[in-house]
Amino acid sequence: MITNHTPQRQLRGHMPQRPTPRAATTSDHMAKLAKYLTPRDRWLARMLFEHSVFTSHQIASLAWPTHRAANLRLLQLFKWRVLDRFQPFITAGTAPMHYVLDTAGATLLAREDGLELRELGYRHDRAIGIAHSLQLAHTTGINGLFTALSARTRKGHSGGELTAWWSKARCQRHFGDVVRPDAYGRWYEPRAGAIEWFLEYDCGTEALGVLAAKIDRYARLAATTGITTPVLIWLPSSRREAGARRVLAEALAALDDPLLVPVATTSGDLLGPERHGDPALGRWLPLAPARPPGPRLWLAELAGAWPHLAPLSTHDASMPASGDLQAPPPVAPLMRR
Repeated sequence: MITNHTPQRQLRGHMPQRPTPRAATTSDHMAKLAKYLTPRDRWLARMLFEHSVFTSHQIASLAWPTHRAANLRLLQLFKWRVLDRFQPFITAGTAPMHYVLDTAGATLLAREDGLELRELGYRHDRAIGIAHSLQLAHTTGINGLFTALSARTRKGHSGGELTAWWSKARCQRHFGDVVRPDAYGRWYEPRAGAIEWFLEYDCGTEALGVLAAKIDRYARLAATTGITTPVLIWLPSSRREAGARRVLAEALAALDDPLLVPVATTSGDLLGPERHGDPALGRWLPLAPARPPGPRLWLAELAGAWPHLAPLSTHDASMPASGDLQAPPPVAPLMRR
């Protein structure tokens, strides 16, 4: 006999949401889209092809004046099948909506570049499949760091400018036979010049020895290409950063030429919740095995920490573009609204 029954009110589920009507990706629909898609819409589609997934908050920071304006446009792009969306499960609260490229968006990108959709290598099931990927948090974390730099550029903070942002997939196509960075970026400020870097975004899920082993591969890449590129390592906590710096220092000391791999580290909990995701701030600590650590530096100041680096041109990335779609500009085009 049941003696501890469940109250009836707890058996009532939430009212199901009405499905949002969406267009079919016919040739007529694609023709109609030409009238309505703005340069910013097309830029966002290209960014999602490059970087896989953005949250609604990241998209608002990238290209819209307010979250409300961004959400209204994102809903329309979802209805037109330019974008698709999902909402991950979290144990407390509500996750933001996540957006990926949909079939209509991929088709217009292929047509803009004179390609067939199959030549683009796009598959909708693969794009939306990131909703179930164990790499979702890793990818949105990386994109969040560069989103902060892109938003700084758009809003004119400190005169800084994000001039290059390559995804992990693009880096893998160029350097994957030697090393696989999580991203490549370039930042320019008039007062300090330009700095480029490879990003290693650590979520704390792998052994520190695995992270340290990448130092030798970055050294081989520098020796092969003749280009010394700093490696910036983002760690989840100050405690893990301290442990990582010990093993990284050992890995650098074991190199024949430690100057081939300039390394700086930071942690996500360093500056408090309001500024924890801004890479431009004074949070980076260069790693010099033979010297005690100095003060933490702003991103723009890192080039001065490694005077042996060759000076960079102001804007253009030194590495060649990919053979498929060009990397999109990292900052949204200006819009009147």
